[in-house]
Amino acid sequence: MERIFDIQNYGACADGRTLNTSAIQQAVDACHAAGGGRVYCGPGDYRIGSLMIKSRVDLHLAAGCRLVGSTNHSDYVDVTAPGFRHQSAPEQTSKSLLYAVDAHDFSIIGPGEVNGSGPAFYDTSSIMWGRFYAKPDAPRPRMLMAYRCRDFRIEDAAFNDSPCWTFWLMQCEGVNIHRIKMRGDQKMINNDGLDLDMCRNVTVSDSFFKTGDDCIILRSMRQLYDTERPCENITVSNCVLDSWCQGVRVGCPGDGVIRNCTFNNLVITGPCNGIVFNNPKRYLPEGNPGSADIRNILFANVVIDCANRPVSLDVEEGVALPYLGDVSFSNFRIKSGKPMTVQGSPETIIRNVSFSNVTVETSGDDAIVCRHCEGIRLSNVQLANRCA
Repeated sequence: MERIFDIQNYGACADGRTLNTSAIQQAVDACHAAGGGRVYCGPGDYRIGSLMIKSRVDLHLAAGCRLVGSTNHSDYVDVTAPGFRHQSAPEQTSKSLLYAVDAHDFSIIGPGEVNGSGPAFYDTSSIMWGRFYAKPDAPRPRMLMAYRCRDFRIEDAAFNDSPCWTFWLMQCEGVNIHRIKMRGDQKMINNDGLDLDMCRNVTVSDSFFKTGDDCIILRSMRQLYDTERPCENITVSNCVLDSWCQGVRVGCPGDGVIRNCTFNNLVITGPCNGIVFNNPKRYLPEGNPGSADIRNILFANVVIDCANRPVSLDVEEGVALPYLGDVSFSNFRIKSGKPMTVQGSPETIIRNVSFSNVTVETSGDDAIVCRHCEGIRLSNVQLANRCA
């Protein structure tokens, strides 16, 4: 029989005002010390700061439960661990609402919600680029960071209004994410959905993402870790992605290896881009001319309705990647404001990209643009430009 650790038995108060970090952490610690079980979070609003998830703990969010992130910066801790250069973390922060380090066999499940109180960390009275709230000087916490964790699952819950990236999973493996809802105020910049960084053997399915920044991102941020590993064996299926930036991003030019990943049955909408492999100079770490090796990435059965580029593989001139290629797009239906692009650079020839059973209707001057590439294959591709 599963052991139940009810957070209210440890002093948690669901009034939306009391800071419950200590009470819930005590329940998690007791569950872990007992060899595992369920930490039960009942209905009500529980205000929390940084909470550490441990091995064999099932954090269960009941219907009507909301874990609400504190708006006080001092209630968050930096996620640190040997081998992780947290001082170099993007957005100048390694703070997180929920976090796990070297943990295994845990879960975050149930129909409840984690809410990051995101807009409270921005200047919502000031708009930059005509679209986003102005970024504050103070670092914003993420909602979930997991480093070197394995064999865990996240299911059914909602994860809303993260102040920064919603999930950042680093060097994790054996991860299953299913039936989650992830919504963020789309005026918040840098509120990425799911960042998979040097992860392997991950499945994501049957989920909904609505973010201001990229929804699903594959990365291999080699400058952050003492030991490198590829981002590989990722499958994403049956998801709806609504982004003000990109639905899917694969890599940045300073990354390492990203390979053997599939995306199937997606709907991608938004005022910007659909699927991007974008490699500009401004994303390169100092002294790195380009290090990303990206190959064997497959997309199938995708509907895209976006105002910018629906599919984009781009390398800026002067960026020299070891490899970008072996990418396929099949069974696509696209409406866009700009063309599909496959644009390498003199230093990086994009190789072996295929489009099959693709229909593109774009309001731009071109429907597809290719340059500095070889082995581009088109099969049953229908193009129409200047469509109203």
